[in-house]
Amino acid sequence: MYAIVEIAGQQFKVAKDQKVYVHRLHEEEGASVSFDKVLLIGDNGTITIGAPAIEGAEVTAKILGHLQGDKVIVFKKKRRKGFRKKNGHRQALTEIQVEGISASGATKKATVKKEAPKAKVAAVKETAAVDLESMTVAELKAMAKEKGIEGYTSLKKAELIEALTK
Repeated sequence: MYAIVEIAGQQFKVAKDQKVYVHRLHEEEGASVSFDKVLLIGDNGTITIGAPAIEGAEVTAKILGHLQGDKVIVFKKKRRKGFRKKNGHRQALTEIQVEGISASGATKKATVKKEAPKAKVAAVKETAAVDLESMTVAELKAMAKEKGIEGYTSLKKAELIEALTK
């Protein structure tokens, strides 16, 4: 069984127990990571193609270590001009080992948020703030003048919005 998976913006063909070097991942060494952007799965001649990704498919891997790639020399020269510039680069890489490929059963982690009654009031203020953000500074100053806010002429747009939402 193999899969084509997108990891850190690049596509890799991976199989179980295979080691792969990918662009640097933020997790620490020894951590287990999962990639849910699986584009294709091949299993004993049966190929499943996603559009763009297969829903529920997942590739799990373990981070073995962080390292740097080989040095690449970048040399620029313009003939007869005396311009020469030498530069070097070493790409930051992470070595991962694929632990498993699951074609289905992967669920996206959903976070449950409980809204308090105050959050509804904040949401109303946010919608008012969004309407105020679409207005120009001149319109905001005219509104502040109508409400009788003192010193509105020297306020910036964010300060005007804050003063109007109070």
